[in-house]
Amino acid sequence: MSFLIGESMTGGYGSADILHDCTIGVERGEIAVVVGPNGAGKSTAMKAVFGMLNLRQGRVMMDGQDITALSPQQRVHQGMGFVPQTSNVFTGMSVQENLEMGAFIRDDDFLGTMEQVFDLFPILKQKRRQPAGELSGGQRQQVAVGRALMTQPQVLMLDEPTAGVSPIVMDELFDRIIDIAKLGIAILMVEQNAKQALNIADKGYVLVQGANRFTDTGEALLADPQVRQSFLGG
Repeated sequence: MSFLIGESMTGGYGSADILHDCTIGVERGEIAVVVGPNGAGKSTAMKAVFGMLNLRQGRVMMDGQDITALSPQQRVHQGMGFVPQTSNVFTGMSVQENLEMGAFIRDDDFLGTMEQVFDLFPILKQKRRQPAGELSGGQRQQVAVGRALMTQPQVLMLDEPTAGVSPIVMDELFDRIIDIAKLGIAILMVEQNAKQALNIADKGYVLVQGANRFTDTGEALLADPQVRQSFLGG
């Protein structure tokens, strides 16, 4: 069983199910990518794993413990970090204040972690006093990821981390995501840039209408003719 797994998840909003027996998971130090067409339930699956969606069936397990009943706040205390696609920085606060907000669950000295974030994203150190709302889209994403890292998570969940950024910025963010995984952190992310994401993925899930259509290594999914033709543009 994976270090983190949403297993056989069925659920949605109100009485309408969006997920249908969906399973996604990730190991420590691994990058797992969830791809699929618009409306496939990718972000919904992430929210279900993070406790933002009630499941009618299935469960979420982390490090062998059933966390299905825990709130998102409790899951953060268990070691989960979640970066939503939008509204993921405090625009009126400085970069440093955003990072400090990420350390809200800690009562130890977190300055060492902040320096690690600055090492990972040097531009944030340069702009540490600048309001996050004045940053570019890619720099805001760095702030959002950095703030999640301030909790010292065991799992980092990213919902469309490269949405709206240039190809150069996307490549840079993916390089940093690889660096984060090398620290032993499990990374589970949803991505619209499927081909590029699967290139860095240890594991990939292709969802269609809230259900698993394909599950394999990133390399195998990229090489699968059916996946390429249906989801990766040939």
